[in-house]
Amino acid sequence: MLTNLLPSIAIGTTFVCALALWVAFEFAPAHIWWAELARYVPYPVYLLPGVGALALGLYLNWRWRIAAAAALGMVLVPIMGMQIGGAEAGSSPIRLMTYNIKAYRAAEREGGVEAIASEVALHDADIIVMQDASHLVHLLGLRSKEALAMFGERQIETSGRYVIASRFPMRDCKNGDISFSGERRHYFRCVVNAKGVEFDLFTAHLHTPREGLNATRQQRLGGVDEWQENVAARMMQSRALAADVAGDLATNTRPVMLAGDLNAPAHSPVVRQLLATGLRDAFAVAGTGYGHTHGHSLRPHISFNRIDHILVSAKIGVARCFVGGKEASEHRPAIADLWLRRE
Repeated sequence: MLTNLLPSIAIGTTFVCALALWVAFEFAPAHIWWAELARYVPYPVYLLPGVGALALGLYLNWRWRIAAAAALGMVLVPIMGMQIGGAEAGSSPIRLMTYNIKAYRAAEREGGVEAIASEVALHDADIIVMQDASHLVHLLGLRSKEALAMFGERQIETSGRYVIASRFPMRDCKNGDISFSGERRHYFRCVVNAKGVEFDLFTAHLHTPREGLNATRQQRLGGVDEWQENVAARMMQSRALAADVAGDLATNTRPVMLAGDLNAPAHSPVVRQLLATGLRDAFAVAGTGYGHTHGHSLRPHISFNRIDHILVSAKIGVARCFVGGKEASEHRPAIADLWLRRE
């Protein structure tokens, strides 16, 4: 009896914890600090107990096997963020790529800038938005041979840490305010005219969770206050960005694309504020798998979180969404093949 009791307790505990985590990821507000913290945990931490529960279930009856399989399924699908999307039909296709290139670190590595250029060339996007690119702008200059080789004949617009490079003409490029707690920050936006269809293109880089995560890692519960402040900063930025996107959608007929490093997974309140404006997650629409873009520079050296996003309004269709390679940056690029729907 004791031999069966211990595996049963292990499977039951794993099932309850997986269910609680799933519910928290789906419904917990941003002020529930442990739920927000759990979104940034490397997913193997959740996957190993699920696999272990499934192995233990082999020694028990079918009810426990179902419970173990359900626990593992909750980890693999909603907790880890698996998507099985389908291509939408349309016309006037364009390819958009968002890429946090960490240019200041690429410049320190031999061949770092060349690796970024190779990744850009590999996907050959019509529109490229970059974050953490201010060092690249300074290093290459707007009209240097290196910049022209990387961006080709695309029109290049820059602002601070942002670069937008487009094969289609752009106008009215300007900044928007996403400052928080005395920290001056901005997003960058342009109006793009692609094949006779105009749309508003936003790119943003929200506040990094790094300091808050380090505080909780080093100070345990003593770092919770700093973590909550960190989450609140991203929520404040997301709220301001969402208000501007919603205003655009309400006052003009142009579609909207928002692409960038939001430093938050798709199921977080940070991203959900943006989706509440009517934007759609391109990877959720037409991606397959997990689309994780970050984590490979950290232990255990695998991409385990999807924090780089392409969000589009209803007038833009999504044919495909996927991620690129990990060699050139701490972030994989996110790429989407989009349809410009004509009225």
